[in-house]
Amino acid sequence: MLSSVGQRTNGGSNGAATAESSDGAEEAPSIGFIHPDVVRALHTVLVELGADLDSLLGEANLDPRLFDGSSKPVPFTVIGRLIALAAERTRCAHLGLLVGQRTTLASLGLLGRLLRHSASVGDALRALEAHARVRDRGAVIGLGVYDDTAVLSYAPHEPEAEGAALQLERALATVTTLLRGLCGAAWAPLEVLLPRSAPLDTAPYIGFFRGPVRFDQEAAALVFPAELLEQQNAGADPAVRRRLEDRIRRLEADQVTTLTDKLREYLQTAVTRQRCTAERVARLRLVTRRTLSRRLRAEGTSFRRLASEAQFRAAKQLLADTSMSLAQISGCLDFSEPAAFTHAFRRWSGTTPSAWRRANRPETQRGEGPEERRAFGRRDTGCSSTFVPGPAPS
Repeated sequence: MLSSVGQRTNGGSNGAATAESSDGAEEAPSIGFIHPDVVRALHTVLVELGADLDSLLGEANLDPRLFDGSSKPVPFTVIGRLIALAAERTRCAHLGLLVGQRTTLASLGLLGRLLRHSASVGDALRALEAHARVRDRGAVIGLGVYDDTAVLSYAPHEPEAEGAALQLERALATVTTLLRGLCGAAWAPLEVLLPRSAPLDTAPYIGFFRGPVRFDQEAAALVFPAELLEQQNAGADPAVRRRLEDRIRRLEADQVTTLTDKLREYLQTAVTRQRCTAERVARLRLVTRRTLSRRLRAEGTSFRRLASEAQFRAAKQLLADTSMSLAQISGCLDFSEPAAFTHAFRRWSGTTPSAWRRANRPETQRGEGPEERRAFGRRDTGCSSTFVPGPAPS
């Protein structure tokens, strides 16, 4: 059976952080964990908003020492639970946006320096795609080019986890800040795609991204001209880049990653964008389908099981966090018709998509009218309705 069947995930991930690297400067997280810098950024924003931190941690049933400056990676689900509760208590629907813009190239440590010393913006983003796991193993970053358009996506391993929508906007705000660090403070994407219902006040999003923000989308992504990938990074040093990449690869060598883990990562980025078949995955990994099946069987799973898990998780996130219709969700998950999606969802969860949505939408999104469906509704008065900038990009 699939884990968390029919339930909105609230708990943390299992596993432990890996040991520190030899120089003690970086610690690579295990799957489902992210770097504690996110906790520090959230702490800073909550203090600025005047939040009662002890009360928040107690209500979320989290360790009261969470904000004590630990260097240990933190479960993605723990951050999600806390940021969702904090957004509600502070009446700040764009809390993820405020937290995300606190991350700069300088604050990313080895990874940030690697991006800075990459030859071009494209090289930097490909390095981010390849090595983001040394900072964030709660999600997968994907870079795709379609004719003259580039798309940078962020897909969490547990998209159905509590607070996932706020985590997604946090991540896109962070990537935007990083790109402004590389391209200049005036840089703006062509479009921003967010898989969450539109809040009542969208001004903070438009003010920060400085471009069209599309809510109720199937995935979280930044869209920009592909020609940006060719832009050279001034001051990049190839020798420094090689040394940094060597150090990052040593960190990655300490991370245990199975074929199942790698396939889950791929499926999470592809499940809402393209048809995922065992044959396609086998071709990508340069093996036969039989070999792929044998290796997965040795790890106690199968392609069908992993693909179904990815579809189920994506479906739960879209049902809970967006106002997309069942027909739209069915289409983006590659079902032939809504009836087929309903049948599959009932098999996974024991209930229908509509019933699951009614039971699992955030309290503030359960009303009948469009205003009530928007996160935090008219109560979003605890923080500024205009863009509140974080530190300037490094």
